[in-house]
Amino acid sequence: MPEHFLRELGVEYPIVLAPMAGAGGTPELLAAVSNAGGLGSWGGAYATPQLILDTAKQIRTLTSKPFAINLFAGGYEPQRHVDPAPMLALVTRVHEKLGLAPPVVPPNPQSPFDDQLAAVIEAKPAVFSFTFGLPNADALARLRKAGIRTSGTATTVEEGRKLADAGIESIVAQGDEAGAHRGSFLAPFEQSMVPIKQLLQDLLKAVSIPVIASGGLMDGQDIAGMLDAGAAAGQLGTAFLVCPESGAPAAYKQALMAVQGDPTLITRVYSGRPARGLRNAFIDMAEGVPVLPFRQQNDLTRPMRNESGKQGLPDYISLWAGRGVARARQMPAAQLVETLVAEIAGG
Repeated sequence: MPEHFLRELGVEYPIVLAPMAGAGGTPELLAAVSNAGGLGSWGGAYATPQLILDTAKQIRTLTSKPFAINLFAGGYEPQRHVDPAPMLALVTRVHEKLGLAPPVVPPNPQSPFDDQLAAVIEAKPAVFSFTFGLPNADALARLRKAGIRTSGTATTVEEGRKLADAGIESIVAQGDEAGAHRGSFLAPFEQSMVPIKQLLQDLLKAVSIPVIASGGLMDGQDIAGMLDAGAAAGQLGTAFLVCPESGAPAAYKQALMAVQGDPTLITRVYSGRPARGLRNAFIDMAEGVPVLPFRQQNDLTRPMRNESGKQGLPDYISLWAGRGVARARQMPAAQLVETLVAEIAGG
């Protein structure tokens, strides 16, 4: 059975916390999920190597259970240049509204992946998960030598095959319903928007390694449907964002809880990379304005996003959310895991 790979790690239930780089994912949220029998994940993609090491130490003071650390294994565009003037003018207007000093165009950075990965290997989580690409053979060999299991994101069958051929031990199938950044790396994201049920079915035919389903899953019935279809587990992010242990600003959580239906859309305006979230004022203001590369755009909008959260304004926060967001339930993370487990069992 495919869920055995989680059992081998010491994970009791087929529930994976999506790694949420940035404010949403916290050591406390990870620990609550792992302690309740799921696999907690922490997104370290924006962290320095030292912060990765420090956070792993903090996590180990909160849980003795297995956990995952996630990085971006690609996605950076150091060679792509966009005239920053129009976007800078727009963000300057928002800074004025928020009472912030005028923004400065940040550099268009190189990927910090190699240095971050060295810290992950030193931190030695049970699982190293990644998205936006595929680490090279040397990196994978170092992870294997350290005894760290690997899990990569695929948005298409072709990406899943590439991960499996490289010796990756499990795949997170990211359906088009998933909130936050698209993990596509072999084709443009527009050609990689496959509904999770279809993607799971196709991947299971194409690869022989465990596949974790991700995208719009909000309750145990959703997870049970994926398990019945052959998934090893369900990965949930939006469902956990409204938990008290999540680091998402109160205005973000309130916006998620107020949603009806599916108002989500894909936008590049917050980070430079396509991501699913709720429409808000900044997305509307940025229509037609050239977007800077990932992650230059992300660094430019960060002060605005942080201050908007502090002021309780959802207008200028990246409100990442999956298509199932209207079914979000506010409760402690351990209680949510317990509820999901009961629902999977049909309780």
